Amino acid sequence: MDGVKIKEIVRKNYAKIAKKRSSCCSSSCCQGTVSREKSYKRLGYPKEELRSLPEGVFSLGCGNPVALASLKEGEVVLDLGSGSGLDCFLASKRVGDSGRVIGVDMTPEMIDAARENARKGNYKNVEFRLGEIENLPVADGSVDVVISNCVINLSPNKNRVFEEAFRVLKPGGRLIISDLVLLSELPPAIKENADAYVSCISGAVKKEEYLNLIKQAGFQDVKVIEETIFPLENIISDPEAKNLKIASIKVYGVKPSNQRLC
Repeated sequence: MDGVKIKEIVRKNYAKIAKKRSSCCSSSCCQGTVSREKSYKRLGYPKEELRSLPEGVFSLGCGNPVALASLKEGEVVLDLGSGSGLDCFLASKRVGDSGRVIGVDMTPEMIDAARENARKGNYKNVEFRLGEIENLPVADGSVDVVISNCVINLSPNKNRVFEEAFRVLKPGGRLIISDLVLLSELPPAIKENADAYVSCISGAVKKEEYLNLIKQAGFQDVKVIEETIFPLENIISDPEAKNLKIASIKVYGVKPSNQRLC
């Protein structure tokens, strides 16, 4: 599938999810068929944090990047593929009134849902912008931390995403992302399967390639902080998925502090 078709498939699927106000991870996106409470627990979200969020917030991720970001008061955080706003709202509490959180998503329905959730929760330091993560509507060198949660695997141009993340970060800025990567090559039938794509599978690349793309964008100290391996057959019902495995990884990287702004 070409990049334009992939984006259209992803956009339509996530528009449906936004309208239903439900988590894809409670069905097939990341964790198999599990309850909402169990899926959040697996992703590393504490119950006490979730209770403080507006009712319309749901998870589309495969981890909790905010928990690993070591956010500080006054920092500016950017969430790539912000969905209904869950990670943005958790980040807003950590950066405080002097900080700011920006969510970017390419699906208008998701942006509408996130803005409504921000209004309900009275989040004054959070804003949501419609845009693609390959062409971020964010100024150069304006962000302290970039986070993302199981979104970059959906992009057909991952190197561009990491280049954009590098561009918007301040020198010394941090990248903390949760995502899915392959531990072996996918059969062609799964690669071309639209359902597998929106389930975060077909667009994923091998772990080594993923980490190399981050390094090639200019990031240093790139490392996997956490890794969870699980069978692919738990996510998609395809005979060819048997014995194949995928990993949910949490990755850290930093923009060199001596990097000049253009």
